[in-house]
Amino acid sequence: MAEQILGPQRLGPLTPLVGEWEGNAGVDVSYHNQDDVTGKTGYFEKAWFRPIGKTENGKQSLEGLTYQMTAWRHGEEAMDPFHDEVGYLLWEKATGQVMRAVVFGRGIAMLAGGTARPHDKVLHFDARPGDASFGILQNKYLLERAELRDFKSTFTVNDDGSLTYTSTLVLKLAAQGGKEMSHTDTNTLRKVK
Repeated sequence: MAEQILGPQRLGPLTPLVGEWEGNAGVDVSYHNQDDVTGKTGYFEKAWFRPIGKTENGKQSLEGLTYQMTAWRHGEEAMDPFHDEVGYLLWEKATGQVMRAVVFGRGIAMLAGGTARPHDKVLHFDARPGDASFGILQNKYLLERAELRDFKSTFTVNDDGSLTYTSTLVLKLAAQGGKEMSHTDTNTLRKVK
């Protein structure tokens, strides 16, 4: 097998994400308030990742991407999306720290993180409420009815160039007597531009 020659890699493990992506095999497993059940929803998704300039915090130097991911339930692609998030993916070469700063259109914000080497193909992001570095904030309504207890997410760049992600939010649901449940999302996206 011929040795792969790589171009500039200043974004480290974020480099393969640059571009526009689409995926039609999304699966959302979540609590459905109207039916009082946990169920699956299939979805179509568009995402884009664009480089930002180097950010320097004193001696810390961060490379990064700004991004947006938007999803529509199957059959509702011409309507309003049911999920929209915007944020940044950041990487610090000196420490190997990788971060996902994200805001969801439901009044949720978080900074999740992990570690990654320059050519890693799997990125892990974790956050917990109250953590001073990798924490979660949510609006009062959600805090009272669907309290976020944990967040774990993985982005995997597959051998065929596609991108698979998984996200798990652990929620404490008031409607189910304070029981915890895992709200999961997964999709495989292909670069379209």
